[in-house]
Amino acid sequence: MGQDVATETYDRSDRQRYRLKVQRCLDALARMLTEGGFSTSPPQIGLEVELNLVDEGLQPAMANWVVLEKLDDPAFTTELGQHTIELNVLPRPLSGVQAHELEVELRVSLADANTKAQDAGAGIVMIGMLPTLRDEHFRARWLSHNHRYAVLNEQIFAARGEDMTLAMEGPSIPGQRGERLRESMDSIMPESACSSAQLHLQVPPETFAAHWNAAQCLAGVQVAIAANSPFLLRKALWHETRIPLFQQATDTRPEELKNQGVRPRVWFGERWITSIFDLFEENVRYFPGLLPEVDDEDPFEALAAGRAPKLSELRLHNGTIWRWNRPVYDVFDGVPHLRVENRVLPAGPTVVDLIANAAFFYGAQRALATAERPVWTQMSFQAAEENMYSGARHAFDAQLYWPGIGWVPPDELVLRRLLPMAHEGLRACGVADSVRERYLGVIEERCLTQRTGSIWQRETVARLESEGLTRDEALVGMLARYRDLSATNAPVHTWPPMP
Repeated sequence: MGQDVATETYDRSDRQRYRLKVQRCLDALARMLTEGGFSTSPPQIGLEVELNLVDEGLQPAMANWVVLEKLDDPAFTTELGQHTIELNVLPRPLSGVQAHELEVELRVSLADANTKAQDAGAGIVMIGMLPTLRDEHFRARWLSHNHRYAVLNEQIFAARGEDMTLAMEGPSIPGQRGERLRESMDSIMPESACSSAQLHLQVPPETFAAHWNAAQCLAGVQVAIAANSPFLLRKALWHETRIPLFQQATDTRPEELKNQGVRPRVWFGERWITSIFDLFEENVRYFPGLLPEVDDEDPFEALAAGRAPKLSELRLHNGTIWRWNRPVYDVFDGVPHLRVENRVLPAGPTVVDLIANAAFFYGAQRALATAERPVWTQMSFQAAEENMYSGARHAFDAQLYWPGIGWVPPDELVLRRLLPMAHEGLRACGVADSVRERYLGVIEERCLTQRTGSIWQRETVARLESEGLTRDEALVGMLARYRDLSATNAPVHTWPPMP
């Protein structure tokens, strides 16, 4: 959830200095975008996967600091809750057979990590939302042992001035009535239930806007066909419950500010863009600093000395505004670069499903970003946002808007329009035919069978409950089966129902 901070408390002067420094960083970025000097290397992709830790009873294991000591691998880091860790994969080109090599690397890393985690009395589960989490796991004492999280928790609730309320309801699981959640929470720990797979793509400044706009267009169909987060606090809610939970669990706004139209910090956005500068400028203009840390670098002095500035304050500020497609400025080996960070996908269910989701996104994004007539010139921004919420809530039962087709189910949109685009985009990126066919084949079969991790979870729980199990027993039984099937790496659309 971002870089660490050094200060425990902030005063008014800190916030004023921080605001001025963030603005100076923004001005420096504007100059850099005008003068150039960003990386021109071939497109690089990156991946972050958030993972859950469970004990022998498949309950959350609050032991990430012990597990990370056992792993002793800088690729694994803390996440918000003590029952979560994050795996960061080294950047690599998209071309050739890199995706297949990434699948192999991930499987080896996760298997090795699970073996070492067992030495700490824990196991690793790759799932969008751990279904055995309960109210008591959302107390502030379970925040990870990282100073940033405690400060962030304090600052969010200081801005709110009151406890937060989680409120959502979702479509019914087979054979049952719809369920509703309404819970009051006094920490940001509910956000720790959100386990995502975050996709990064490095792009040059001149094509960033097209790639970001394309990613926004794809968000609805992404969550619809990859949903894997149906249960929260024993309730069957949205197919991708991460989407409303993340927004509610980090919301700095009391009801009055919501009613005034103040923007949430978990944000889809409100317009198509023409430059990455639009996004950073919105972040500075609309959102007060949560972690007003100031460093000693003057970005213009760095530019005058021929160095790429760190823009530390701007990056820290950007890390506390959780756009579903986030702009990223970074420096590697002294050279600045820009990335689109796609944050809508859940973790899991398997490595092959995860890589298939990534291949579909990168391929379709490339095709949309380079199209002669961009799709975002043919649809409203609000339609793209509505697509995301509809896809997250209903999965394959959603109705999504797409230019030239109108309102259409996600599987039909993918099979008729987006899957051919994804093939075209991956070919244009130099991806090997065997790789393209393997992973986009998984997406095609998932759409033909209309099977996601969320659908499998909901149906499995419904079946176990019909056999007389309580909801808690059914969730544990489902999770045990999920973990076993996930380890086989068989794509989720092939998973059999509970025997």
